[in-house]
Amino acid sequence: MPKTYSIAIDGPAGAGKSTIARRLAAELGYYYVDTGAIYRTVAYFLDLLGISPKDIDGVSRYIDELTVEIEYDEDGKQHMIMNGMDVTEDIRTQEISQKASLVSAHAIVRDMLLDMQRDVAKRHNVVMDGRDIGSVVLPKATVKIFLTADAEVRAKRRCDELIAKGQKANFEQVLKQIQQRDYQDTHREVAPLKMCRDSVKLDTSELDIDGVLAAMKTIIAEKIPL
Repeated sequence: MPKTYSIAIDGPAGAGKSTIARRLAAELGYYYVDTGAIYRTVAYFLDLLGISPKDIDGVSRYIDELTVEIEYDEDGKQHMIMNGMDVTEDIRTQEISQKASLVSAHAIVRDMLLDMQRDVAKRHNVVMDGRDIGSVVLPKATVKIFLTADAEVRAKRRCDELIAKGQKANFEQVLKQIQQRDYQDTHREVAPLKMCRDSVKLDTSELDIDGVLAAMKTIIAEKIPL
């Protein structure tokens, strides 16, 4: 099997991981794997059943009834398929985002999804983003980047994103949600958000998308021929 390259992008909520990773993958001709969307899909499934993401007994009872698949359309966009249904757009709400953070703290959920994520990386060149990609999912990733930004900057970006989608957004509320998500992600017992020793930290607070992409390509070029 020919060698594949993997780029792991970790960081807190609202750091721009998905937007940047998607564009980076498109420019490099890699597969983009949005792991956050995978956990959102699990959270959405449980939400439809009325099961609290904190209810480990409920999660354990129904998780075997869930099938999660990733499909890519002709434009390379990742689609999340839940029990045969495309829920790509349904999972993109702040409520599901918060619940995804709680769901992802359960080892039973992470174990269920781990092999699926690793399998994509074994078969394709990938750009994969999340919170434990470099530390747990792809510990031997070719390149590891820790993408971050000030909480206020991340909240502003998230508000702009929601407004662009026609949704209402309150800055103070979004900021509080991001700070809460940061706490949840960094304090969970299973695979907490942290920067790996071999990760390169990239603060995007003062950078636009083009600036972030240029900085990332410089980092990547040290290990992967572009």
